[in-house]
Amino acid sequence: MLKTEVVLAAEEHANPILPDLPELILGIVAFLILLFILKKYVVPRFETMYEERAQKIEGGIERAEKAQAEAESALAEYKAQLADARSEAAKIRDDARLEAEQIKAELRSDAEAEAQRIVAQGQAQLQAQKAQIVAELRADLGRNAVELAGRIVGESLEDEARRRGTVDRFLSELETTGAGRGAGK
Repeated sequence: MLKTEVVLAAEEHANPILPDLPELILGIVAFLILLFILKKYVVPRFETMYEERAQKIEGGIERAEKAQAEAESALAEYKAQLADARSEAAKIRDDARLEAEQIKAELRSDAEAEAQRIVAQGQAQLQAQKAQIVAELRADLGRNAVELAGRIVGESLEDEARRRGTVDRFLSELETTGAGRGAGK
């Protein structure tokens, strides 16, 4: 019992907030050892991991900025190519329009030339038919005139040379009297 009283008496004199001196020294030494170990081994590892992480982040940002710059340059190049393609398409359309106009003009001139050729050919055919009809009418008129003249004169105009001469003289008289009447009108 006496011991318990001594312990109680000793406890009464000691401040419960302040630790004992040997515990305090042991605690300080353990803290300094822990601090030394942390500073020597743990902090450098944290620093290297922090640096690596910072470099990864900065590298990622740099890569993202580089990729964004490349994307912007690719977009600018794409827009330039698109503008070139549009201008080339417009030029091709304009060239096609000009070529179409030229082809249309050529076809029109070819058609007009063909129409003129057809008209000229038709006129030539008409002239040929007119000459043929005039020749046939002259022959018919000549026969009729010879026949009538033979009746009037009372002699036969069977001789071919005389007949032709008579017909030609008669037709030329008709043409001169017809031209004189046409000029008088």
